[in-house]
Amino acid sequence: MKILMVLTSHDQLGDTGKKTGFWLEEFAAPYYVFKDKGAGITLASPKGGQPPIDPKSDEPDSQTEAARRFKEDREAQAALADTIELSTVVAEDYDAVFYPGGHGPLWDLAEDIHSIKLIEAMYAAGKPVAAVCHAPGVLRHARAPDGSPLVKGKPVTGFSNSEEAAVQLADIVPFLVEDELIRKGGNYSKADNWQPYVITDGNLITGQNPASSAPAAVEVLRKLLKT
Repeated sequence: MKILMVLTSHDQLGDTGKKTGFWLEEFAAPYYVFKDKGAGITLASPKGGQPPIDPKSDEPDSQTEAARRFKEDREAQAALADTIELSTVVAEDYDAVFYPGGHGPLWDLAEDIHSIKLIEAMYAAGKPVAAVCHAPGVLRHARAPDGSPLVKGKPVTGFSNSEEAAVQLADIVPFLVEDELIRKGGNYSKADNWQPYVITDGNLITGQNPASSAPAAVEVLRKLLKT
């Protein structure tokens, strides 16, 4: 069971001068869900090497059990510091792909041709394609085998407009995940702000927010293990 996790390399929050990146919980929680089931995990990012952690996700108020576990896990830290370049990834080598969120993916992964091709190849092969929080935005240019937008007609979720407004970044991000999924024909739905919410449609798995990252990973395992 080989799982690829794809992280952002983008660390600039628009023109604000502030930093962004991936959200720590959204990486750490799925990472340990997979690791504790014995999965082989490969980490990739557009630029390779150490992907940027959103500093807000590393603040004391944002710490979760999985994030604290990561802080004590030198092996996981070393793996994160040495992600492979996304352009070198071969879809056939993996059984599933998982995209953690954070605002960073809206700028790089959403437009990355290697990411788009990877998603399309994994989906067409019937392998689980999972994305949580802002990461469902990476689906915006991906297409199904018939050429239609990948999310068209499918139930999906992702970071909601109300959650983006709550963190006061609705006017900063290049696009709103909820709006974009709807624009591409997805049947978008959501739970209340910050509540875990995961939707599965075939081998496409989307989660709404950080609290949805571990449940989304569990859903990936359920697909792989057919439990």
